Amino acid sequence: MPAGTYWWCACGRSKDQPFCDGSHKGTGFAPKKVELAEAKIVAWCACKHSKNAPFCDGTHKTV
Repeated sequence: MPAGTYWWCACGRSKDQPFCDGSHKGTGFAPKKVELAEAKIVAWCACKHSKNAPFCDGTHKTV
């Protein structure tokens, strides 16, 4: 990922996964702000169960 600010979708409703598109409004969920100071490889969590959200920790293997 290039350096920059990202908003990770926490609700699972976004059509722009893994990033927020505002679909969480009214759900009680809120996106998580991620700031990358430099370009790096990132494994974004897609299952929404990671204990290390917004990053994958392998939890999807047991969900």
